[in-house]
Amino acid sequence: MRNKILFALAAFTAVLLVRNLYVIFFVLGDEASQGAIWRIFEFHVPSGILGLSGFIVATVFSMIYLFRNDFRFDSIAAAIIEVSLVFAAIVLVTGSIWARIIWGVWWAWDARLTSMLVCWLIFAGYLMLRRAIEEPTQRARLSAVVSIFGGIDAVIVYKSIEWYRTLHPGPVLTIRGGGGMSPGWQETMYLNLLALACLGIILVMVRMKQEGVSREIDSLRRLAHSY
Repeated sequence: MRNKILFALAAFTAVLLVRNLYVIFFVLGDEASQGAIWRIFEFHVPSGILGLSGFIVATVFSMIYLFRNDFRFDSIAAAIIEVSLVFAAIVLVTGSIWARIIWGVWWAWDARLTSMLVCWLIFAGYLMLRRAIEEPTQRARLSAVVSIFGGIDAVIVYKSIEWYRTLHPGPVLTIRGGGGMSPGWQETMYLNLLALACLGIILVMVRMKQEGVSREIDSLRRLAHSY
């Protein structure tokens, strides 16, 4: 049943992504002041939303693990963070491409950009920590602590677009008090958010299955060491 859900979700995601790409590149026109490069925001913004949301959700699961000591919550947090880290990397890469065209530089130590980079580094360190510690309980507890620090920074990154008025553009979505986009752009962005969210759910489900196998291996290892 789970595999059928995955296949159905994958098919829906593929169709929606193809539809969105067609609209982005062949239907929507260039932005008045920025030209064709504006299209990159159709992936930059959804990836940012999913990356930060994933980090915060994973932090909640990490905190639940600390209270309940149930490895399932640790596995869920780890799976979500892995996928969210990919989306966060997309944000940094697409942002750099946009900056190169508009600002003339690949990177500027803008408060918003820097806070996102720090967030990415924290959760990259989270994954490195998990691979460096073999003992499951110690690994899960230390990872949860790192996740909490990262979750706090994720909230700071989310709010930084409102707190700091720097080179980075201000809010563009109407739900965050922005001026909105040209007709069709915001609707397409939300559809692309849906497509990428579905893709993220698929990847998290696959990783959770792998984490389940990893937990079984850890259990067998502990059982073997007890003899």
